[in-house]
Amino acid sequence: MSYYRNGHGPKLFAEFFAGIGLMRLGLEKAGWEIAFANDIDPTKESIYQTHFKDSENHFHLGDIHQIKGSQVPNISLATASFPCTDLSLAGRREGLSGSQSSAFWGFVNVLEDMGKRRPPIVLLENVEGFLTSNKGQDFKEALLALNGLGYSVDAFIIDAVRFVPQSRVRLFVVGHKRIGEPEIVNERQLSFYQSELRTQKLADFILKHPEINWSIRDLPNLPKSNSRLVDIIQEIPETSKDWWNEERVQYLLNQTFDRHKVLIEAAKGKEEYTYFTAFRREREGRSMAEIRSDGIAGCLRTPKGGSARQILLRVGKGEISIRLLSPRECARL
Repeated sequence: MSYYRNGHGPKLFAEFFAGIGLMRLGLEKAGWEIAFANDIDPTKESIYQTHFKDSENHFHLGDIHQIKGSQVPNISLATASFPCTDLSLAGRREGLSGSQSSAFWGFVNVLEDMGKRRPPIVLLENVEGFLTSNKGQDFKEALLALNGLGYSVDAFIIDAVRFVPQSRVRLFVVGHKRIGEPEIVNERQLSFYQSELRTQKLADFILKHPEINWSIRDLPNLPKSNSRLVDIIQEIPETSKDWWNEERVQYLLNQTFDRHKVLIEAAKGKEEYTYFTAFRREREGRSMAEIRSDGIAGCLRTPKGGSARQILLRVGKGEISIRLLSPRECARL
């Protein structure tokens, strides 16, 4: 379904929690045009301004709770990739009442303040933990809030690994203005709701909450990507200080689970390089290195979000070399 301003002209959107403009990059490829962007972080604004030379025309730095509906122009779509910290273990699962993820309610307030000018479509994006935060209560309240603004909703889950060699699972909610009674959901429809983009957990949530005004669509299957971690590796000179010294390498290996050490040792004896990634995690009161060995990078994160930078292991030809993923590699992912 396509929505155009006044039935014609450009498809305009507003990007809330814009960050450095990644949602914009995707939407522009689909023919959308940016009309308004907002974020609270000056550093992200600076990066956004460097990349998008038109930012002074539409980027508004500040707390979303201070944004008025009158500041937002007429648009067909509003997106909200609101802070995920409180919906994950990193934020101790404080949910939509947490200090950061509660910014979602600021987005709701902006839409409410827009009145009859509310866009016909809204798009939420967050971590999969949004579905289970506070035993599903946060997700329920968020969807009911959109219902209260006149939007019926659909939800689905996509892993970025279907497009790039990085596992990044995200939950999406699409709301669109709808007139009529809520869609009736019953057990016989479970096979329809549970699909490649809707896990059993999400399908169960839909079935258990008929009080939500749903508008569930039959979605197409995702592409299958053949891209792997090795395809994005940057050539870093052996003499570069980016490679860790022997002491630091051994320190990480000593933090590795025995089952992962077996995989590393097996790869060490091969004639070609095998690439692994690792994150440090707190496990049973101590820092451990969790190794990923399927040729896919783990989800890119920031230290601010509660996790360390991702570590790359190049193993083979009798050697184990370790460094952090480079900025270029992160960009390629």
